[in-house]
Amino acid sequence: MSVRRLAPKAVQPESFAFTAENLAWAEKTIAKYPAGRQASAVIPLLMRAQEQAGGWVSEPAMRYVGDMLGMAPIRVYEIATFYTQFQLNPVGAKAHIQVCGTTPCMLRGAGDLIKVCQRRIHEEPFHVSENGALSWEEVECAGTCVNAPMVQVWKDVYEDLTPEDLEKILDAFERGEHPTPGPQNGRVTSAPVTGLRVLTSPELFDGSMVGQGAGLALAREAIAARANGAATPPAPPPAAAAAAPPAPPKSDPAPAAPPPAKAVEAAGNADSEKPSKPVAPPPGGKVD
Repeated sequence: MSVRRLAPKAVQPESFAFTAENLAWAEKTIAKYPAGRQASAVIPLLMRAQEQAGGWVSEPAMRYVGDMLGMAPIRVYEIATFYTQFQLNPVGAKAHIQVCGTTPCMLRGAGDLIKVCQRRIHEEPFHVSENGALSWEEVECAGTCVNAPMVQVWKDVYEDLTPEDLEKILDAFERGEHPTPGPQNGRVTSAPVTGLRVLTSPELFDGSMVGQGAGLALAREAIAARANGAATPPAPPPAAAAAAPPAPPKSDPAPAAPPPAKAVEAAGNADSEKPSKPVAPPPGGKVD
């Protein structure tokens, strides 16, 4: 795991404080947590501090957040240095490009995107371009593998990229524009690049086949009829519910069990009717 350190003192600001708007937001966020659990708000407050500071978290910002939450500075440092979503050094003023380099993106051309960043921004990651507008880094999986390769800028993702697409995105950020995020090759979200090929019939989604029984067969008939230019055959009415089968004839009811007292009496009578067993003679003697 890479070592993450705070920025050098030379680039650290002297102080940090939330704007009035962000302070009101922070107080509202802290109030969501029970008394004594205000430290749970440390991550959202650090994220807001990073956004206010232009994309990175300074040491004064960490101390400021810690004071708001009653946390020792070292506890805030631990969190800020552990999570890579927090930038510990100044980044590009216009955009910080995070290039996904995990296997799916690498197989789809992430290496070419990294070369664009090296040529346009800086040979090494975590360095700001000469005009101060851009910076970049390579990150692990950003979660949009189907749309590989991709980059993330702040909270937006740009997917299905070619090197030429990334060049245009960098140009737009340098001009102060905000390019439209999402797939850059025209596809909708993560749908197939070549367009939908299955499950395209409206009969499958308009509700007309619901409750009709053999829905798949009816859908196929409707699709074939439309392809041949014929009217869609009407769906048959639902089949009537089958009549309930006649109840089986009742057999003679089993005789009821006798009440407990009668049962005991009957058992006693049965015992009295049994022949008594002869008594065995004692050893060495006879029975009179």
